[in-house]
Amino acid sequence: MAGTDGPLRDTPQEWRITASETPFTGAKTAVRTDRVVMPDGSVSGRDYQVHPGSVAVLALDERDRVLVLKQYRHPVRHKLWEVPAGLLDVPGENPLHAARRELYEEAHVEAADWRVLIDMYTSPGGSDEAVRIFLARQLSEAEGERFTASDEEADMEVARVPLGDLVRGALAGDLHNSCLVTAVLALAAARAGGPEGLDALRPADAPWPARPFEA
Repeated sequence: MAGTDGPLRDTPQEWRITASETPFTGAKTAVRTDRVVMPDGSVSGRDYQVHPGSVAVLALDERDRVLVLKQYRHPVRHKLWEVPAGLLDVPGENPLHAARRELYEEAHVEAADWRVLIDMYTSPGGSDEAVRIFLARQLSEAEGERFTASDEEADMEVARVPLGDLVRGALAGDLHNSCLVTAVLALAAARAGGPEGLDALRPADAPWPARPFEA
C-alpha cells in the first residue's frame, strides 16, 4: 500500500454526468438518479438522496454531562438516544444559527461557548447529506416560552448523561444514532489529542465547503 506525504484530506471531484432525473420529491428531501461516466468509459446509474444538510449539537454542562433526547425514528423502528439536531431549512443558512435554534427548540437551552466539533457525510454512498456537529458549553436555561413540539418530538424524552456513559454505550452497541456516536467519540478523542485539548477545535464560524454559508 502506497504511503502519503502530509495529512490525509478528502478531495473534491465530480465525474461527468450524461443524464439526471428526480423520480421522487418529498417534503424535505428528494431521490435523484444520475448516469455517471466511470473511469473505464462505461456509464452506470447512481441513485441517491438529495438532502439540504443538517446540524447537531453536543451540549456539555459543567458536570461533564451531555444533553440527550430520546425520539422515535420510524425507518429503523426504534426510539433512539440522540443529541439535538435538525435540518438546514434555508439554502445558505448559517449552521451556527441553525444549531442555536435546534438547542432552543428541542431542549429550551442556550450556550455561551460554541466550537465546531466535527463535520461528516452521514452515508455518502447513498445520500449527499452533510452534517456539522457543534460543541456547546456554558449552558443555561433559555428565556421565553418553550417551543411547542409536534409529531415525533411531542413524545421526546430529555436527559443529561455523563459523557463516559455515552462513550461506553456506543462502544457496547447500545447506542446507534450516528450524530450521537460520532459526537461523543470525537469529543473523547479531542480531549485525548494533546495539551491543547478542546482549545484546538475550530471556531464556530469555520468554513464548511460542503454547505457554504454567509456569516
